[in-house]
Amino acid sequence: MTQYNKVWFVTGASKGLGLEIVRAALEAGAKVVGAVRDHVEELYETLDHHQNLLVIQLDVRSGDQAQKGVSIAIEKFGRIDVLVNNAGYSLLSAVEEASDEEVRKQFDTNVFGVLNVLRTVLPILRKQRSGHIINVSALYGFAVSLPGYGIYGATKFAVEAITEGLSIELAPLGIKATAVEPGMFTTSLLDKNSMQESKSVIGDYAATVGQIRNAIAGFNGKQPGDPAKFGRAMVALANSDNPPGHLPIGKDAAEVYRVKAAMMATELEQWKELTESTDHAK
Repeated sequence: MTQYNKVWFVTGASKGLGLEIVRAALEAGAKVVGAVRDHVEELYETLDHHQNLLVIQLDVRSGDQAQKGVSIAIEKFGRIDVLVNNAGYSLLSAVEEASDEEVRKQFDTNVFGVLNVLRTVLPILRKQRSGHIINVSALYGFAVSLPGYGIYGATKFAVEAITEGLSIELAPLGIKATAVEPGMFTTSLLDKNSMQESKSVIGDYAATVGQIRNAIAGFNGKQPGDPAKFGRAMVALANSDNPPGHLPIGKDAAEVYRVKAAMMATELEQWKELTESTDHAK
């Protein structure tokens, strides 16, 4: 099926990478359902009331809203071919600093929100015996390379595992699943109204997490990734006949992946004797 005939369903579509995915899919000729938590009319205005755009209100933390939003999409377009689970936010916090409430809120959006949408869309894809699920993870989904992102990274590690499981389970049904790991892109992710920080700050972490907190403002707006190119990359991914299970996006993400893979290989070799010492004697 060409992009012109495909129907996309994109969560977190109001800004950042989600907005660029919607824009790129529309430019490719697709029909797009853009799901936003609020301010539905703003997305219509941003995209000049594009004739192939349907904007729905959806807080992914609500299973009921997911059901309602998907029903509206099916009533309008009749099918869903590409699901992009993009909605989410980052929490900057040392693991110890994060309160139970902050951690649960992070998981409610980044993990359970993904599952809410999946449970609603998958019956449609199974009935069609086709579709492509793209779960937007992060470079922290395979390597927590900076202090302060352990909790956020944990949610993205979960997204990676969910996607791997989906890929295996759905392959016989003609449905594909890819976890996409963006590097740092010049979006509003690091703005104060997008990135959240733990209320608790522990002095002993000043040399680690504290340095990241201090550096964020200077780095914001200087990220190497171009969001528009990310959107177009997602269109290329969705149009692939044999998409990968995992796809780092951005040179920084690819480098983090290589470093993590090399480190794991080195550690495995260094600890080989202990690793392989626990099987029953033959």
